[in-house]
Amino acid sequence: MNAARVKGFPVPESRFPSPALVPASRSLVSIIIVNWDGRCHLETCLDSLEAQTFRDFEVIVVDNGSTDGSVPFVRERYPWVHLVELPKNTGFATGNNIGLTHAAGEYIVVLNNDTKADAEWLARLVGVADAYPRAGMVGSRICSFEDPDVIDSLGHGVCRDGMSRGRFRLRRYSTLKMNEVEEIFFPSACVALYRRAMLNDIGFFDDDFFAYAEDTDLGLRGRLAGWDAVLATKAVVYHKYSGTGGVFSPFKLYLVERNHYWAALKNFPLHVLLLVPLFTLARYWAQARAVFSASGSGQEFLVSGSRGELLKAILHGTWDAFLGIPAALKKRAQVMKTRKITGREMAQLLKRYRLSFRELLDDGVVR
Repeated sequence: MNAARVKGFPVPESRFPSPALVPASRSLVSIIIVNWDGRCHLETCLDSLEAQTFRDFEVIVVDNGSTDGSVPFVRERYPWVHLVELPKNTGFATGNNIGLTHAAGEYIVVLNNDTKADAEWLARLVGVADAYPRAGMVGSRICSFEDPDVIDSLGHGVCRDGMSRGRFRLRRYSTLKMNEVEEIFFPSACVALYRRAMLNDIGFFDDDFFAYAEDTDLGLRGRLAGWDAVLATKAVVYHKYSGTGGVFSPFKLYLVERNHYWAALKNFPLHVLLLVPLFTLARYWAQARAVFSASGSGQEFLVSGSRGELLKAILHGTWDAFLGIPAALKKRAQVMKTRKITGREMAQLLKRYRLSFRELLDDGVVR
């Protein structure tokens, strides 16, 4: 994610009020893009939004103190964008939370800056959101920027220890048989539509996460509060995977390791949460085997930099997660106040969308 540097449903004719972008005060959809030194990505991303057939939207770019010319570029090249300039990098989570305070839409869409949207993407995404009012979250088909048939994410799955990743990653979409709308656990915040009514109910991203796993936390909170989540398979966005955050950097590993524990602490049913330490040891063993065999993410780990620095980042993330337990438990108490489903029902969802450690540590081969 950027901050860590970190024929679909028919759309009513009223959704197309004019050839130009609708003024922000009347927009149905607010698209929030958090940017940090992503000047090299912004042109492709914003041009694809300008080309959307669906026009009832506003775009809010929250710039996290970029020093690469992003701000003047957006201001001069895209005057229709609502630009929010921040003095420093506040992270993906806080950047989106600040963007939300400027958003007018009923539908809040978060979008990574290293993406390109198909021209019909927003029309199909909104069509599905309109058709499924109990869906607090609507995901898109996210595919590789380099190979449009290769899947980046079709919604997220969650491992037994709380780690999460996009489902069907590196599968070819052409080999799958999927309906225009599929139920998912929750979408990736690389690109996701969130219903404002749900956000009013449960809040937006947790500022303390900074980046990574903030979408897992939000997705789990949404499901606990009784909201559904669906995937609009015809709404397509192409993504440069880790285009700005890097596949493995010490900072990313630190955040992922720390944040996934907090997501579990806040949202897992108690009987599932108690098993997290056991399954964490199982993941460590699986990760060690991947590194020693130089396969999949293990190979990526080996070429990403100093092993000592990367291992130190993992240990640092684990320690800080431990120190954050009291705060996470206080947040858990607040989450449980808005819970509409039972712990057993949540456990069933976790089982239905369970991600194996093998899937988490994929072999890196397109299938």
